[in-house]
Amino acid sequence: MPNVKRILILTADAGFGHRAAANAIAAALNERYGSACTVTVVNPLDDPRAPRLLRQAQEDYDRVIRQSPELYRLGFEASDSAFPVTIVEQALIAMLYVTLRDVVEARRPDAIVTTYPLYQAPLAALFALSQRYIPLLTAVTDLVTVHSLWFNDDVDRCLAPTEAVREKALEQGLTPEQVEITGLPVNPTLARPVDKAALRAELGWPENRVVALLAGSKRVTRLEPVADMLDHSGWPLALALVAGGDKELVQRWSARRWHQPTHVYGYVNDMARLMLAADFIVCKAGGLIVSEALAAGLPLLLVEAIPGQEEGNAAYVTAGGAGDLVEDPLEALETICHWLEKEGAGLAERAARARSLGRPRAAHHVAELVWEAAQRGPLRRDHRFGRQIPLLQQLLRSLDLSLTLADEDTTAGSMVETTASR
Repeated sequence: MPNVKRILILTADAGFGHRAAANAIAAALNERYGSACTVTVVNPLDDPRAPRLLRQAQEDYDRVIRQSPELYRLGFEASDSAFPVTIVEQALIAMLYVTLRDVVEARRPDAIVTTYPLYQAPLAALFALSQRYIPLLTAVTDLVTVHSLWFNDDVDRCLAPTEAVREKALEQGLTPEQVEITGLPVNPTLARPVDKAALRAELGWPENRVVALLAGSKRVTRLEPVADMLDHSGWPLALALVAGGDKELVQRWSARRWHQPTHVYGYVNDMARLMLAADFIVCKAGGLIVSEALAAGLPLLLVEAIPGQEEGNAAYVTAGGAGDLVEDPLEALETICHWLEKEGAGLAERAARARSLGRPRAAHHVAELVWEAAQRGPLRRDHRFGRQIPLLQQLLRSLDLSLTLADEDTTAGSMVETTASR
C-alpha cells in the first residue's frame, strides 16, 4: 500500500508500565489509522548485544524494589540532577548506539515513540551523526515524580501525563512547544462505553456485591494480608484477585477456602475489562495502573509506593480525592469501612473524583501526535550534538563501534554507511 507510515515504538520490561503504555499507543494507532500505518513495538534491551548491565536491570528491578527500596530511592535521587544525567547520557550513547542504530536502520521509521527514558541520548547521537532526524516523541510513564533522564531537548515532543510533569520538562530546558499534556497512554478499551452488569455476568462476578479488584505481583508484598482482611471483614464483598506473574501466589490463592465469592487470576492480558467491572482497586502506586484505574473511574486503595518515582503518583491520587494510601492491613480495613458506610457515599465520591482525573483517551491523543509527526517523516536539522560530532565519533571509535555517518541522498533515499577504522 503506497504511503504507509512506519511507526517504531521503543520500550523496556523494567516493570509493566513501559510495555503497557507502548501497547496502548500501538493499539490506538491501529484502531485509528488501520492499514495506513505499520506499528512495531521493540525492546532494544532484548538484543544480546545490549550491555548485560542494562538487560539484567530489567530482571533485577522487582528484586531491588522488594529488598532494597531505600537504596532504590537513594539511586533515584542522587542521579536526578544535571551533572549525573550528562554522565549517564554519555554512557548510554556508548552502550546503546549500535543497537539502536541497527533497530532504526532495519525498521526505517517515519516516526519513533519511546516509553523508556534511556534511548533518547543514543538516538540524538545517531541523528547528529547521520544528519537525518526522525521525529522522536517521548511518552513519560509516571505522573509526578519523574527522573530528569526523561527530558531530552532533541525530542520532537515530550508527552507529559500531568501538569506537574510538564512543569519539570520546562525546568529541564524543553520549550513550551515541545511539551504537551496527553495523560499517560492507557488501553483504548477504557475509553469505550461499557455495560457493567453485562460485563460482570460475562466474568461470572456477582451483581449484588461490591467487587474489590486486587492487583499484584511479586513486588506488592502487602496485597496478600489485605486480601485476607477483606475476606474476613463480613461485608458483602466479592474479590477479584490478580497475582500477575507470581505463580506461588496464584497457587496459594487457588488452594485457599475463601469466605467471600472470589475469582483468582494469574497474569491478565486485559486488565481493562476487570477494572471496568470492579467497584474499587487495591494495588501499588505504579504510574500505569494508577492511570488505568483513573480512566476507568475506579477508586484506588494504594498499599505500596516505590520510594522516589511512585510516591508522587500516590500523592496525585490522594490529593485529587480519588483514593487513599495506607500503611498496613488494619488501616486498609478502616479505610474501606469508611468508603462503604452511609450506603457507599465515600466510595461514590472517590469514583467521581477518579473519573475527573482520568484520561481514558490518552492513547488516542498520543496516536494523533505520532501520526502528525509521521506525516513530516525524517528530515535534516540542527542538533545540540551537532558541534560535538567529532567528539562523538572519537568516543565511538575508541570503543571499536561502527558509525553511520551522514549522507542520505534526498532524492534517491540511500544511506552511506562507513565503519570506523580501528
